[in-house]
Amino acid sequence: MRRPSAQLGEIIRRQREFNKFTLRQFAEMAGISNPYLSQIERGLRAPSATVIDAIPRSLNISADILYEQAGFPVGDREGDDARARIEAALEADPALAPRQRRALMEIYDAMVMAGPVPRPRRRS
Repeated sequence: MRRPSAQLGEIIRRQREFNKFTLRQFAEMAGISNPYLSQIERGLRAPSATVIDAIPRSLNISADILYEQAGFPVGDREGDDARARIEAALEADPALAPRQRRALMEIYDAMVMAGPVPRPRRRS
């Protein structure tokens, strides 16, 4: 069975080719580097949720469609709400540049995807 990130990358590649965009054109539209997009399309890297939001916007399709086609569960509204609040807080901070906001969201997304970290036990 293929990894969901590999399936997702293949779906992104097919959508990009269907819309007749070169790798470079599409990476620029999505606001990511073309090597990063290439790695996503080949299933070598899993895209962050921030990238997943940018890619469908560039293709005029829903992020949920990409997630569903790749076999990811869709509809974690509680997680979506938490993410939206964090993203809104970052957007409201005038001290952050757009690139910094994206970087912070990618860090947040990576930590959420990694799951909870077990706490070390206290010694008695």
